[in-house]
Amino acid sequence: MPAESDSVPLVRPERIGMLLAGSDREGQQRIDVEAVVQTGSTNVDLMQRLSGLHRPLLLVADRQTAGRGRSGRPWHTVPEDSLTFSLAWRLQRPTHALLGLPLAVGVALAESLEVFGVRPQLKWPNDVLRDGAKLAGILIETASDGRRGDATWAVIGIGINLAVPPGLADELQRPVAAAPELHRAPRETVLAIITSVLSGVLEEFEQRGFGAFVKRWQAFDAYAGQAVKIVDNGRVVHEGTAVGVDMMGRFLMDTEAGQVEVLAGDLSLRLQDG
Repeated sequence: MPAESDSVPLVRPERIGMLLAGSDREGQQRIDVEAVVQTGSTNVDLMQRLSGLHRPLLLVADRQTAGRGRSGRPWHTVPEDSLTFSLAWRLQRPTHALLGLPLAVGVALAESLEVFGVRPQLKWPNDVLRDGAKLAGILIETASDGRRGDATWAVIGIGINLAVPPGLADELQRPVAAAPELHRAPRETVLAIITSVLSGVLEEFEQRGFGAFVKRWQAFDAYAGQAVKIVDNGRVVHEGTAVGVDMMGRFLMDTEAGQVEVLAGDLSLRLQDG
């Protein structure tokens, strides 16, 4: 097991499994569910187990001691104040055909949060905001399926703030948001709804790619029409007006030199006055 503890996790995996089974669509894959009190990283745990998986697996952790976001940045978690989990999902697509997957996952998370009365925004490429502050993060890691050269395992890690501990915004040097509305429903219900919506998005992505999600992503676009800049290791490489994203998930912006398309890499998107 990823962690050893005598404590009981905050969520009951069998309850999540029952809720998922009750919401199954015809032909939808069964999803196994596990929960632990503490582990280093649910993404790392699942990446290490991929060779033994035969169907999707949701791993929920009350606390992650080595959780991380994009570019290895730490993801701070407090059990009562956050939801942290990862879903391992096998896609019938080679790794190079997964362009736009983080954005599609963002759509799934945003649409799930709307169920609970949250009004989220999406910041390219993989942040979920609320009123301009970071509410949730997404980290996706992939590995080719050794049994099928045209298939890929994606491990999708998600962290959501339910509350903001004092001092966290100062520590991270960025605004942080929370979704206390999620406290009104049992954690198992929240996780089951997010996982159900996410599984539907993954199935559609497998069939149609990110092109099917462009309009849905842009409906949540946090920076549409605003003056933005693209930063690479502290250096501004583009400045202009945010336009949206294309069918490959590239960020589009109008600049003095014309429209440019930006791939994610390790680039950061920011408001020009931010």
